[in-house]
Amino acid sequence: MAPTLAQPFSDPSALIDFVINQGNGVKGLSEMGLKALPKQYIQPLEERMCMTNIIAQESIPIIDMSNWEDPQVARSICDAASKWGFFQIVNHAVPVEVLENVKEATYSFFGLPAEEKNKYSKEHSSSNNVRFGTSFSPQAEKALEWKDYLSMFYVSEEEASAFWPPVCKEQVLDYMRKSEVVIKQLLQVLMKGLNVNEIDATKESLLMGSTRTNLNYYPICPNPELTVGVGRHSDVSTLTILLQDEIGGLFVRGNQGDNWIHVPPIKGSLVINVGDALQILSNGRYRSVEHRVVANGSKNRISVPIFVNPRPGDMIGPLPELVESGERPIYKQVLYSDYVKHFFRKAHDGKKTVEFAEL
Repeated sequence: MAPTLAQPFSDPSALIDFVINQGNGVKGLSEMGLKALPKQYIQPLEERMCMTNIIAQESIPIIDMSNWEDPQVARSICDAASKWGFFQIVNHAVPVEVLENVKEATYSFFGLPAEEKNKYSKEHSSSNNVRFGTSFSPQAEKALEWKDYLSMFYVSEEEASAFWPPVCKEQVLDYMRKSEVVIKQLLQVLMKGLNVNEIDATKESLLMGSTRTNLNYYPICPNPELTVGVGRHSDVSTLTILLQDEIGGLFVRGNQGDNWIHVPPIKGSLVINVGDALQILSNGRYRSVEHRVVANGSKNRISVPIFVNPRPGDMIGPLPELVESGERPIYKQVLYSDYVKHFFRKAHDGKKTVEFAEL
């Protein structure tokens, strides 16, 4: 039976076929002009965003990076990483045109016909490191998330040139290259805050040995209040560098338990957040924090995160410098690839992944 605008996809397998197998994604659903959200996307009540829990008067710190070595700026970065887990940076080293180009390139990729995007799906991609998909982990989720994405794991320039989509690869690579300066500045400051004054090659490789970029697309959603763009989770990265567009929709869990703080878009800024790997490496001094994205009923939204990670074969645990100074470790040593597999094996579930590394 063909889907109608009022009764979309009464047959669940027809929806999966249209969204996942044919590569239409939720963008394809959105563009059908559906009047009601397909039931597969309706989240349980406790996972929906309750707008009465928004703290309007609070916002995450905004840090000016033009004098990043200034002790006061360094202190505000370390404070933000330990108290909030999230902050925005302005006057950083990534040129605004690089950010604008990657936003345009994101729209270009998602503007491709479904069959073109589908060439990069799990079933068809010519590289394991390039993946077009939808939701987070459709096999494990009770309710799907209203998001499409293209995920690219960086191995080398040659591999990227050969396998990343031509419509966006140059812009994404430029964004990743230019962001590296900022990433190194932030990690230098954060390590100093732990009294780790020297980032040698081994330490640099542990903190930022691998990177992944996602292009995220959140199309207009019927009944946005019934679903989520991304469910509650913390990232598995060391740091995440996020470029968001002017629409907004990212919320961070506040320090008062069930309250959420909107991260307002600031032109030219980048949102930085601590990932689980840095929480574990810092023995809990810096904290990864739950965040989520709401669906939007009137506008399409995009975002482009860069996930800065240890390498898959690295062991992560509290840094030796911290343990040697007499600090009691609260995490064990775990293989980073095992940690990541554990994260992707289940639906988004807040901060539960970090339990995998607890002693």
